[in-house]
Amino acid sequence: MKNLKPRSVALYISLAVAALTILLAYAFDEYQVKPVLHYLLIFVSVFIFSNYLFYYALERFIYRKIKLIYKTIHSLKLDRFTSDILGKSVREDDPVSEAEAEVIQWAENRSREIESLKKAEQYRKEFLSNLSHEIKTPLFSIQGYIHTLLDGAMDDKEVEKHFLEKSASSIERLSNLINDLEEISKLESGDVKLEKETFDMHSLTKDVFEEFEFRAATKKIRFSVKKGCERPFYVWADKERTRQVLTNLVDNSIKYGKENGNTVASFYEMGDNILTEVTDDGLGITEESLPRLFERFYRVDKSRSREQGGTGLGLAIVKHLIEAHGQTINVRSKKGVGSTFGFTMAKAEK
Repeated sequence: MKNLKPRSVALYISLAVAALTILLAYAFDEYQVKPVLHYLLIFVSVFIFSNYLFYYALERFIYRKIKLIYKTIHSLKLDRFTSDILGKSVREDDPVSEAEAEVIQWAENRSREIESLKKAEQYRKEFLSNLSHEIKTPLFSIQGYIHTLLDGAMDDKEVEKHFLEKSASSIERLSNLINDLEEISKLESGDVKLEKETFDMHSLTKDVFEEFEFRAATKKIRFSVKKGCERPFYVWADKERTRQVLTNLVDNSIKYGKENGNTVASFYEMGDNILTEVTDDGLGITEESLPRLFERFYRVDKSRSREQGGTGLGLAIVKHLIEAHGQTINVRSKKGVGSTFGFTMAKAEK
């Protein structure tokens, strides 16, 4: 009975009731035919009375309730108070269909919200679990070193120096973690002010390469710029924040690069932006890990990542820094082949 008004519904029901009444009257008359006017009067009388009765019942007790339900649902969708409900106009022609559509849409929206809340809760649990682990690891290490020294290791100067150096390293790791948490908190809240200027991405990348030359040499990793990209590429961005992005990407290329490997930088003009890519031929990343790569504390290989150091927040900070510029970052990778991280910055006006 979709798309029917109360009057139409009452009309159809009344016709059926009137017709049934005629059949019953004919049966009660023991199937003796009476004048047509007799049956016509019965039909018209029953039809008029039942039509009025059914219409009143539908309009007064059923459709008005449906309209009120519709108004309530619509009000809930708009986060209004109940006092506003009666002021919402409803289509008079087809409240049933409209209410049905609203109920379905409302249910779908609530379902999506519940699913989103479940994912957020799972993410919160994982974040707290990872944060707890990242904090406890250096703390327990420091605690162990101090207890060892107190138990008599301080008598041996070499052992004392060794454990103090280890403690200092753990304290530095904990300090870096706190600094990174503070940094990412500022980025997420929008408290970081960007000092934009014009600079050359090619030149900045070479500076970052020079900073990592010694570390790269320990694994015999070679730095280079892709052929055809050895020229200035000027961008309009925060230079120090961009340096921070490059530093993190180059650092990761060394951490997860292979012996005698390569880290290659390349630059491309893309409309109003400059695309910068950092490519390595290291371990690579599985396809399953790529969607979560920029999450806080997410590690592709947890044991290896912690051995390499770091807080697990580097790529999350990188993503926020890029997005603070209104730009994007992406990654392409294949396990055992290597990875390419690319990000854009606004091209500077010449």
